[in-house]
Amino acid sequence: MSFKIAFIGAGSIGFTRGLLRDLLSVPEFNNVEVAFTDINEHNLQMVTDLCQRDIRENGLKISIQSSTDRREALKDAKYVICTIRVGGLEAFATDVDIPLKYGVDQCVGDTLSAGGIMYGQRGISEMLNICKDIREVAAQDVLLLNYANPMAMLTWACNKYGGVNTIGLCHGVQGGHSQIAEVFGLDKKEVDIICAGINHQTWYVQIRHQNKDLTGDLLEAFENHADFSRTEKVRIDMLRRFGYYSTESNGHLSEYVPWYRKRADEIEDWIDLGNWINGETGGYLRVCTEGRRWFETDFPNWMKEEPHAYEQEKRSEEHGSYIIEGLETGRVYRGHFNMINKGVISNLPNDAIIEAPGYVDGNGISMPLVGELPLGPAAVCNVSISVQRLAVEAAVSGDDKLLRQAFMMDPLVGAVCNPKEIWQLVDEMLVAQEQWLPQYGSAIAEAKERLSAGNLIPTREGYKGAARLKVKTVEEMQLDRDAANKNAGEADKGKDRAKV
Repeated sequence: MSFKIAFIGAGSIGFTRGLLRDLLSVPEFNNVEVAFTDINEHNLQMVTDLCQRDIRENGLKISIQSSTDRREALKDAKYVICTIRVGGLEAFATDVDIPLKYGVDQCVGDTLSAGGIMYGQRGISEMLNICKDIREVAAQDVLLLNYANPMAMLTWACNKYGGVNTIGLCHGVQGGHSQIAEVFGLDKKEVDIICAGINHQTWYVQIRHQNKDLTGDLLEAFENHADFSRTEKVRIDMLRRFGYYSTESNGHLSEYVPWYRKRADEIEDWIDLGNWINGETGGYLRVCTEGRRWFETDFPNWMKEEPHAYEQEKRSEEHGSYIIEGLETGRVYRGHFNMINKGVISNLPNDAIIEAPGYVDGNGISMPLVGELPLGPAAVCNVSISVQRLAVEAAVSGDDKLLRQAFMMDPLVGAVCNPKEIWQLVDEMLVAQEQWLPQYGSAIAEAKERLSAGNLIPTREGYKGAARLKVKTVEEMQLDRDAANKNAGEADKGKDRAKV
């Protein structure tokens, strides 16, 4: 088979190298075209060199087309894989640090809350430019596989306004599935799940083993687990009160709802600092910063280490390669995908991006009807969907009134801040991120005037949050090279979330 796959944001080592290994482990794909593009020429060159070395050592003749010219990379592509982070670590730091001044303490800040909303504003603006290029130069039947966060917002914008068929992909369901099998002492392959909701708030509404329904036994199993009872307190409490386990980590989930991070003196009651993903303030920013610094410093050694082996048993659980394999070969794949609802979950809005079970084969991607979510989980999802809809429309139109309303409706921001504080917080974030927000020109000018006029609401300047850890130096990371390599090279940087 011969077709073209383009990676946008290919300088992301964790996703790009792993996804390429997954794809080229499919025997039929040993003659595909591969194109990499990124705005950072240095990062792009490092990842290209490493992946080309992997290809060569696996005996394949594929030559990566690597270019900072996005349209050149997208030309005639049948599949586009997107892993961009607009603004990089510089913008990411403002997503975390500015809200902290107002008491909004985030672990991740890439899906909801103040950081996730602003990440969406930057990302949607650029994704619509990417969609324009895809429409103009890619293959007519192109499929955009989006791994970039905020997953639901970006996928929503691409489908509604970008004119490109887009599916959002995440590894959250697989991670929770593994946990569920572990608490029951079972092999993951023996446990069948139905998981449905929205990205990062997907609920395991049915768990079965050998035709026995284990859903009602899950709370006791988690409460009795030595690690998870300590590291997943938020998820277990949500399970206790809503009746179903949610996909995302303790740290992620804690910032999507209003109850666990609204009081600084209570945050440590709900988190664990053995792993960033269990709730550390700014934890994901820290490990991403460490990973990038380590990869750039240690890159020459990566070129000397064993290459990735392109073997079926080495493939990850990321959905992307299996979707492309199913579409191209007809082999059936069952996964969980982010797509426009269209009635799949009947008590969530039809236009929202939902995450639910789907099947892929030579006929395309099919989403079976789930029906109604339980009322409690549906209510949690519907609050988040309202924030997402406001944020998407704000990003597309450049309407800062809608942006401020998204902040108002966000569960954590609304729990911590009053309306005047939210208005000032949005002003600060717009000004700080001006270079990545072309759609907000007039709003940013007005925000600058207000901020310079004085009479501002006092904030906690320099506040580091309830549970902030120091970013490790390269010298400190050298003391455990294996851990540093794993952090830099993994797409899922919270895979070992329970381990201290």
